[in-house]
Amino acid sequence: MSLAELDHIVISAATLDEGAAMVERTLGVPMAGGGQHVRTGTHNRLLSLGPDCYLEVIAVDPQAAGPDLPRMFDLDYFTGDARLTNWVVRVNSLTEALHRAPVGTGDEQALGRDGMRWQMAIPPRGNYPFGGAFPGLIEWRGKRASEVLPDSGCRLTRVVITHPEATALEVALHPFLADARVTLSEAPEITLQAEIDTPTGRKVLR
Repeated sequence: MSLAELDHIVISAATLDEGAAMVERTLGVPMAGGGQHVRTGTHNRLLSLGPDCYLEVIAVDPQAAGPDLPRMFDLDYFTGDARLTNWVVRVNSLTEALHRAPVGTGDEQALGRDGMRWQMAIPPRGNYPFGGAFPGLIEWRGKRASEVLPDSGCRLTRVVITHPEATALEVALHPFLADARVTLSEAPEITLQAEIDTPTGRKVLR
């Protein structure tokens, strides 16, 4: 049995409106939900991708006070257009998972908003190993976001990751995940893309 399950994919953006507009334009469905993360100075919008998975658009919250933790997903250093930058897996025990994770996966931190609570591994700079291609690790405490979002009619079919050290990444992932929706291949550049079935056909987020 795998230690983790695919929880959500992450679109990083310079502003939340820009990220949400990109997703809505690409997938043809409106986003729903979201809120503020006080400890990390970020805010997000969400979209259901089925009963066990969702999409998150996240950006620095310009109204937030200075965070007491690094912003997740390297957002302190984000530039350029909104794009798919990260993925997150949920674990039953974050403490146990971190014992098996690569160095730099992060320290366990308690986060929450709007009645939801979770523990998440946050690296010192917010960027995960393998240039961000290794997933974030989350342990939900109670209801998960995917369980409370309205059904959008979208379903995640595949996450495709290319990496110059794909074999080493696969070895690092082996203790965590066995999910046919996640595929790895070797290439000179790190890339992520998500294939999503929508009410109007299959679409790709990059």
